[in-house]
Amino acid sequence: MKKKSVALGIALIAAAALTACSGGETAETQAPAETQAPAETQAASEAESESEAEAPAEEESAQAPADEKTFELKLAENQPKDNPISQGMQMFADLVEEKTNGTVKIEVYLDGMLGTENETIDQVHAGTLDLARINTSALSSTADEVGVFTLPYIFTSTEQKYKVLDGEIGQNIIKSLENYNMIGLEYWESGSRNFYTTEKPITCVADMKGMKIRVQESDIAIKMIEMLGAAATPMSYNEVYQGLQTGVIDGAENDFVSYYTSGHYEVAKYYTLDGHMAPPALLIMSKTVWDEMSENQQNAIREAAKEAAVWQRKAMDDYQEESRKLVEEKGCQIIEVDAKEFQDAVAPMYEDYPQYKEVIDQIRAVE
Repeated sequence: MKKKSVALGIALIAAAALTACSGGETAETQAPAETQAPAETQAASEAESESEAEAPAEEESAQAPADEKTFELKLAENQPKDNPISQGMQMFADLVEEKTNGTVKIEVYLDGMLGTENETIDQVHAGTLDLARINTSALSSTADEVGVFTLPYIFTSTEQKYKVLDGEIGQNIIKSLENYNMIGLEYWESGSRNFYTTEKPITCVADMKGMKIRVQESDIAIKMIEMLGAAATPMSYNEVYQGLQTGVIDGAENDFVSYYTSGHYEVAKYYTLDGHMAPPALLIMSKTVWDEMSENQQNAIREAAKEAAVWQRKAMDDYQEESRKLVEEKGCQIIEVDAKEFQDAVAPMYEDYPQYKEVIDQIRAVE
């Protein structure tokens, strides 16, 4: 009987030793506590507490995605799918889904399906649309601060433009959009805008007298056209082709890529290189939605916008050159002009915008 008691004691000691070893191994190699069965040993519970005490940051990080709200968002784009801007928007949407581990998904609507630029700006402002890629010429009607970038001949080169936009000047203006319930995410390349016409080419300022030229719904664009002697005709982008074809308008203005991808070159064969504007595009987001997101999601969206914008700027520059070659092959005439004559004609309009004087001086100081 005594031998049996000794044997039993030894067995209990061995079992306790094995249990202690098992508990230590669980802390290092087994699943976290929330995945274990309810019936756990005291040693395993102690090991779990020790694990949490040693690495609280890892545990909190692992749980964060489960706590994040999920979003299915809409993004408005007025360009067709083969435009580098539209391709950049889709890249942005894909990157956002990847960087947020699928908690934020964005559906891109092309070809103005969700409305004109001005309509989508109003929707983002009101919080009824999540995102939109718009031109700053259109945005200036709502957020006056961005209007300085749409002044004719404000930039001296593409390189200088992005020093301004990516630097303190541009980032301060992006910050100001919060006053309009908008978050500015990134500047995008829209190319240099030039005039194109149906019946006769523009070779000098005098040729523009009396012409009906489609412009975006922007006070600055309208004033510029009027100072050049033409009649400004604001019109939705998706109505321009028919307007040119039917003679409702005599011409329009845009960059080479839009001129080509929209098919406008088919009905307006004369393209005049005056380079009157190079306003950037801007990706905007509703602050209403933005404020509902976690900091991780917000950071991921900004990172995605930056990566997509870097790609888009280069792609747009390359496609500008390609588009020019393509429209020339289609029989379009590219007309070189003395840009200074056009600059001089519109120079007095700067005096009509005293609110931009300080920023204009800052832009001109950037080389």
